[in-house]
Amino acid sequence: MSDPLLTQDAADLAEEARRLLVDLDRDVPSGASVTTDCRPPIDVFETTDAVEVVVDVPGVAPDRLRVAVRRDTVLVVGVKMAPVADIRSRFHLAERAYGHFARAVRLGGAFDANRARALASGGQLRVVLPRIEDRRGRVIEVPVECG
Repeated sequence: MSDPLLTQDAADLAEEARRLLVDLDRDVPSGASVTTDCRPPIDVFETTDAVEVVVDVPGVAPDRLRVAVRRDTVLVVGVKMAPVADIRSRFHLAERAYGHFARAVRLGGAFDANRARALASGGQLRVVLPRIEDRRGRVIEVPVECG
């Protein structure tokens, strides 16, 4: 039996990804004509001050990327356009992927999504989410008063 809250979270996240891709297709000329998908690799790591998500996006302009945070999940969507091929050329090897992508990364710990930053540079998208102190699970002593 599946948890209805998890199922709803997944549905909400999928809907948010669809919405961001529609926005992207509207904002990026010829983006809607791309019919393939790609899956850029992601690294997630922690520092003492933040949780960072790094996505390899070589050849993807910053205006072709969207980032959203929903609860404990970072959503990165974008479109990597294929280069225009010369009709006289033919491929001997084709390994690079092109098309739309949507990657969702669930993060642990407490972070401040309102202070998140996303920077696209050198073929990478780096999303930095500053940590906040997680008070859940911490023992807090409550004084007992005489009434």
